[in-house]
Amino acid sequence: MSKSRLPQLSRRGLLAAGGAAGLGALLVACGDDKGSKKDGGSTQAADSGPFSFTDDRGTAVKADKIPANIVAFTGTAAALYDYGIQVKGVFGPTKTADGKPDVQAGDMDISKVEILGNAWDKFSVEQYAALNPDLLVTDMWIKDQGWYISGTGAEKKILQLKVPSVYLWAAETTMDKALARRVDLAKALGADTSAKKVTDAKAAFEKAAARLRAATKANPGIKVMVGSGSADLFYVTLPKTAADTAYFESLGVEFVQPKVNAQGFFEELSWENVDKYKADVIMMDNRTGTLQPADLDKSKPTWKQLPAVKAGQVIPRVTEPIYSYAKCTPILEDLAKAIEDAKKVAK
Repeated sequence: MSKSRLPQLSRRGLLAAGGAAGLGALLVACGDDKGSKKDGGSTQAADSGPFSFTDDRGTAVKADKIPANIVAFTGTAAALYDYGIQVKGVFGPTKTADGKPDVQAGDMDISKVEILGNAWDKFSVEQYAALNPDLLVTDMWIKDQGWYISGTGAEKKILQLKVPSVYLWAAETTMDKALARRVDLAKALGADTSAKKVTDAKAAFEKAAARLRAATKANPGIKVMVGSGSADLFYVTLPKTAADTAYFESLGVEFVQPKVNAQGFFEELSWENVDKYKADVIMMDNRTGTLQPADLDKSKPTWKQLPAVKAGQVIPRVTEPIYSYAKCTPILEDLAKAIEDAKKVAK
């Protein structure tokens, strides 16, 4: 088990060549601002603590004080927000082209967070350094790889700042376990996770899970396909590879099982072969970067011929859920209703 300790002094001169001098100077200038709660700092007092948390890599982060300047992936930040933790900066889809909050921003007031990058590989290391972060939080879909960090052009510079980080599984786990881990982190960051708002939200989630389980028993044999649309390809997801669909499967939902590519998450189908799998219900990726059913109705004739589409049995899939009980309960309820109402149309 590796350990990292939150530094008490400002970090300087940690970047390599290629913009290092400018960023290093910027970091020095911000070095004495730690603990400020202005401009969206975290809700907990900067002098509270101690802080201790072991993430899903097995990395332990410890400090005498609870982190005050948190930077997080947008969806993870939105989950923490539901428990009363306000981050300072976010990265990942946060604002749509018309300036409105992205679906992954949840209930956050996006005017109160600094957006370090609104899309893949748009992470601004300069803005990140200026925030003088003392904790970086993101999801993890592949072991030891931070979502929207690993594999980007900014990864090396982000890591060179040596900010302690927390990675939490969004794959290789189930929704209920992912939820519990975000609660653990929120509690470590100072949230009152025994508050009635939180316990009521958890009870509602458990009730919705029971409803979904009952729906699969009451209407057996309904086959569900998890899809995502792009201009050239239709992606069919293997349910066990994501926390949400793995959990739905454990509750009895019967999914299409595609033959995945080398990455292991999905199968790519041309639109000419979109009817390869028979499904009664289709869950379609709701992220802003994907084609939505209304788009496909206009542009993809083969889509309109699918039995589930003809029957009106297409629902959104929240592909990157905000892992708070309040946000995940409607997902379960919507899927339960879809299965309760579904007719067997695939043959």
